Amino acid sequence: AAFLPESLHAWGQVKLGDIADRITRKNANLESNLPLTISAQYGLIDQNEFFDKRIASKDISGYYLLRKGEYAYNKSTSNDAPWGAVKRLEKYDKGVVSTLYIVFSLRSNIDSDYFATYYSTDLWHRGIQEIASEGARNHGLLNIAPNDFFNTAIKAPKSLDEQKKIGSFFQSLDAMVALHQRKLEKLQQIKKALLQKMFC
Repeated sequence: AAFLPESLHAWGQVKLGDIADRITRKNANLESNLPLTISAQYGLIDQNEFFDKRIASKDISGYYLLRKGEYAYNKSTSNDAPWGAVKRLEKYDKGVVSTLYIVFSLRSNIDSDYFATYYSTDLWHRGIQEIASEGARNHGLLNIAPNDFFNTAIKAPKSLDEQKKIGSFFQSLDAMVALHQRKLEKLQQIKKALLQKMFC
């Protein structure tokens, strides 16, 4: 099921379970005390920062321990993420997530940047729609078994080199967008300060 370097433009389909391994590693030794949550917009972030309060239980030893570069699928739905969200841990070296999340790492037969880009689209939604039990949303949480999740299909170039080029291109665009957003925020702050001085 590994991708083979055939034609540079040949694309194929593979099951998620053929390119990823589920992680059920618990935070038993309290290796991390950072509870994470998934934001459709910002990815895996500090839960305290996102909610302005702690949602995680006091004892987080039973939570899954997530390390930088690994992925988590949050089955909770929202307006921004009608079928949940899959995000890679990028901002911190490690953190913990609820066992309601499906946590996994990628094997070497797919590029991580390509994979992160793929899951920022809605191309994977159809696979989730097919496995989500009809009417099985419990308080906005999709009823999706891990085995079914790992049976969903991923579309990708068979060439690992082409995957890397696509992933690198979109990661560069994301970095450029983030840079311009920071510049915009600074300009808005300067404008606000100038207006206050002028019309005080």
